[in-house]
Formats: sequence, C-alpha cells, structure tokens
Amino acid sequence: MAKRDYYEILGVQRDATEDDLKKAYRKLAMKYHPDRNQGDKEAEGRFKELNEAYDVLKDAEKRAAYDRYGHAAFEGGGGGPGGGFQGGNPFGAGFEDIFEEMFGRFGGGGGGRGRQRQASGRGADLRTTVEITLEEAFAGTKQTIRVPSSVSCEACSGSGAEPGSGGGAQTCPTCQGAGKVRAQQGFFLIERTCPTCGGQGRIIKNPCKICQGAGRVQRDRTLNVSIPAGVEDGTRIRLAGEGEAGLRGAPAGDLYVDVGVRQHPIFQRDGANIFVRVPLRMTQAALGGAVEVPTVDGGRAKVAIPAGTQAGDQFRLRGKGFSVLRSAARGDMFVQVSVETPQNLTPKQRELLEAFEQEATKSGKSSPEAEGFFARVKEFWDGLGGR
Repeated sequence: MAKRDYYEILGVQRDATEDDLKKAYRKLAMKYHPDRNQGDKEAEGRFKELNEAYDVLKDAEKRAAYDRYGHAAFEGGGGGPGGGFQGGNPFGAGFEDIFEEMFGRFGGGGGGRGRQRQASGRGADLRTTVEITLEEAFAGTKQTIRVPSSVSCEACSGSGAEPGSGGGAQTCPTCQGAGKVRAQQGFFLIERTCPTCGGQGRIIKNPCKICQGAGRVQRDRTLNVSIPAGVEDGTRIRLAGEGEAGLRGAPAGDLYVDVGVRQHPIFQRDGANIFVRVPLRMTQAALGGAVEVPTVDGGRAKVAIPAGTQAGDQFRLRGKGFSVLRSAARGDMFVQVSVETPQNLTPKQRELLEAFEQEATKSGKSSPEAEGFFARVKEFWDGLGGR
C-alpha cells in the first residue's frame, strides 16, 4: 500500500510554518492517542502515522529532503533515474566536497552531524500527549502513559546476535563500513543510508531469531510521568532515554510528553492569575453584602461587595491564584462582577420595582451615570433644534 503524504496526514498545506505543524500534530495526537482509544487498532495506526509524519516535517533537513524526493528520500536501496546506489564515490573527493556543501545548503546545514547520528544507531525520539484537569495542573500530578515503541531485545541483550552463536558483527559488504551509499541522479550525487546495514556500517553474521539482528523489538511500554505544579497548557516534558531503543545496544532516544490542560467550568487562567465571573442580583449590587466564591485549591473565600457595585467591577484576592512553576509562590485571583437583570417577575416584584422606579425618577440621584448621559443627550438635541 502506498504511503500517505505527510502533509495530508497532518492536514496542513505544504507551506505550513513550524507553528502550524505543531498545532496540527497536537490536535490530532490528542484525538488518536492510544489511551483515549483503548483497543482501537485504526486509531493506534493513525497515531503512529502522525508521529512518523511530524518527526520528518518538524526537522528542516528531513523536510527539505521530503519536499524534493517524497518518501523515496527515506527508503533504503533501489536506484533512481541515472543509476543504482553503490558504496564508493565514482567522482572522487572533490565532487564529494561539493555535494557536502550543496546538501548542507538544501537541508539547512548540519548534514554531516545528521549522518553521524544516523550511523550511531541512536533510537528515535518519541512524542506523546497527556491531558489533565486545571486542578491537577495547579497541584501537580502523576500520570500513567502507554507508549508504543521499540525496546531492547531481551533474548540477545540488545546485541542483535543469536545467543551462544559466537556470531559477532562484521563489516557491511554493501557500503564497506561507511554506513551510507551514493548514486548519481542527473548532475547530483544523492546519498542515502545503506539498506543492508541500516547505517551501522556493520552487520550481524548470525542474527538473533527474535529481533532479526536489530537488537530491539516492538512493544508497548507503560511509564509514570510526574507533572509539576504550575504546568501550563502546551508544556513539553522531556524524559531522557525513554524514547525508542537504539540499534544493537546504541543509546535510546528521548520521550517528549506534551501536556494539555482541559478548560474549567468556573475558572479561567492567565499565567499565574485566576479569573472567576460572579453574577450578582441587582439588589445585591445595589445594597452590598458578601458572597462566597470557590478557590482553585478547593477552598472558599469571602468577598465583600460594597453598595453600588457596578457590572464589570473587579475584586482582587492576593495569593489565591495559580501555582508558579518550580516555586512556592502563587498568583492572584480576580473576581469579576456581572449584574443580572431580574426576569420572570411576580406581580409583587413588579409592583415593588415600579414603586422604586417612580422614587428613583423623583430623586434623580440613584443612577447618576444614566442621568448624566440623558442630560447630555437632551443638550445635544436642543442644540440641533436651535440651528
């Protein structure tokens, strides 16, 4: 089956920015994460497909290669137009120097470093997502995550050789130990990882029957991740050495955990500050009093409401906000007032409000803002009539 286009997998255009790629990946990874789709093989396949696509497109060098050659840029073996792959360089060191310069320019630099990492057999970095509540983000939490990845083969202890066979590694006959092969395509010399040894430069004479000489096998792992108090939505946690196992005992990659914080029905967060909207009855705002509001740590706080409080007024509770990451400090909590107009009045309530309105109209002092506005309107109209 033909592989799907990486941009199509992430649902982005080919000119998408790094930020666009990250947002698209996070959204889809949340949707297809194995922990949210237990036993769904299709979702698991989509999740692996997403990780593969993002791993290529987030890297400027890999993305440039993919944009030029598509999936063929990462496939071993097979020749392209202009000849097959071979271990040696038929053009000599001079052309190789030119190729290095061009490769660095096309791929954004660092071509030599990229091949060195590849040849080392270091395991790939992995990414996963975890979603937590606002309360968990405030207090910190521990989450158990399941990570589909490669782990070191227990049968051969990661060596790739059949136990007791005495068959160690030998120089790869395809690339002569270089770990890479080259082929001419038109005026260009294209370099790829050796398909025989996978960039290792060496092959196993008697490979392990369990891992087929790779030194690693596919297996889901369960990890406990500590999420610190004060973590924000979009925070990325790096777990060194918890990524994919390296080839034949090489170092493992890293695991990156992207943390998502769910929206809360009461609180809104802005950095270390917390905001809560409190609706007041018209009479409460007019007469004043006190209201009890919840705090993010599960407690309660009493807020004094002065008489004549207006919609939009805000009250600050110091130190009642969110935890500050890696600190004992806390932000502030802001209580934002909205004044609710009464609805579905009973006859008695209507009678009382009508009496209040008549009294307020006589005094002209209970609603100074409204009185001032309509006085200015009257002056405006009077001015127009005098023209």
